[in-house]
Amino acid sequence: MRGIARLARELGVSTATVSRALNGNPNVNKATREKVLEAAQRLGYAANQAARSLAQGVTHSVGFMIELDHESTTSTDYFFMGVVEGMQAVLAAHGLDLLVLPCAKSQDNFTFLQRFVSRGAVDGMILAETRRIDRRIELMQSSGIPFVTLGRSDSGGGYSWIDLDFEGVMATAVDRLVGQGHRRIAVTVPSNDANYGTIFAQAYQDSLARHGLAFDEELVFPTRRREDDGGSLVDGLLDRPDPATAIILFYEVTAIGIYRRLAERGLTPGRDLSIIGFRGEESVRFLAPQVTCFHMSLPDLGTAAARALLAQMPLTAPAFSSGVLQRRVPLSLVPGESDGPPASGVR
Repeated sequence: MRGIARLARELGVSTATVSRALNGNPNVNKATREKVLEAAQRLGYAANQAARSLAQGVTHSVGFMIELDHESTTSTDYFFMGVVEGMQAVLAAHGLDLLVLPCAKSQDNFTFLQRFVSRGAVDGMILAETRRIDRRIELMQSSGIPFVTLGRSDSGGGYSWIDLDFEGVMATAVDRLVGQGHRRIAVTVPSNDANYGTIFAQAYQDSLARHGLAFDEELVFPTRRREDDGGSLVDGLLDRPDPATAIILFYEVTAIGIYRRLAERGLTPGRDLSIIGFRGEESVRFLAPQVTCFHMSLPDLGTAAARALLAQMPLTAPAFSSGVLQRRVPLSLVPGESDGPPASGVR
C-alpha cells in the first residue's frame, strides 16, 4: 500500500480513490482517473498484481493438469507440448497465464487437483487423461470453477469436453483394410486406464460388426508406448493357426519393433503384415515402407480446448459462443506403403 499512499499524498486525495482509479472503477470520474494514472506513471508506481488479483477474486491464470510417467517424459514426440502451444496462444491473447500442473502417475490425481481447487489457484482448469469414471469431473462441477476436459468420461454430465475422433479413425482404418481384402484384423490398445483406450477398443468392435466380421479378443493387444512391444506382438500375431493379416496401432512407435521383428523373420511390412498407425509421430517418420497413419494438428486441439474454456469464464465469455461444447476433432488419413492386400492365398 506504500505506493498508493504516496500517490494519495501527492494528489491530495484518499488512498481509496487512488485504488479505485487504478482498478478502473467506474465510480471515479474521468478527470480524477486521468490525474491518478498520470501521477502513477510519473512516479514509477507499479501495481501489486497479486494483491489486486486477491482483491478482485481472480488469478488471471488457467491450469492444465497432465499426468506424467517415464514413457511420456522420455518420448521424442511428447503429445502435450503441441497442445500447450495452441492453448498458450489463445489464453495469452486474453491476458491469461497457462500453468501446467504435472501430476505423477504415482500420485492420486483427485487429491492433487483438490489442492489447487481449494486454494483458488486458477480461474479455470483444463483436465487431460480422463478415465471412464473420473472423480475429478464431479469435483470441478461442485467447485464452480470453469473447466474443460481433453477426453470424454461417463462421470458428470453437461460439461464441455474436446476429444479426438477415435471412432472416425477406426472406421476409416477398418474400411480401408476390409476393402483390401483383410478379414483377420488385430488392434493394439493402451495398457493404461485412460478412457481413450476404452473408446478405441469399442470403436474397433463396432467397425468389425459393420462389416460382419467376428470379434476375437485374442486379436486385441494391450501395449505400452514403447517400440520393443512390437517384437513380441509380431510373434503373437503370426504364430497361430489363423494369423492376422493386418493390425491397427494406437501407439505408432510400436511399428519400429514390428518392422524390426518382421525383418528378422524375412517378412515385409505392407505385404506380409499390413499396418496402420493412429497418429503420425516423428519417431516413425523415416520408416520404410512409410507407415500409413492419420494426421492431426496438436496446436489446433489446444486452441479448441482453450476457446471452450474461455466461453465459460465471466471475463471472456462474451467474446465466444457460450454454453456447453462437446466436440470430437477429426483426423485425416495419410496413406503410406505399410498397408496393402493380404499375401497371396491368405485371408
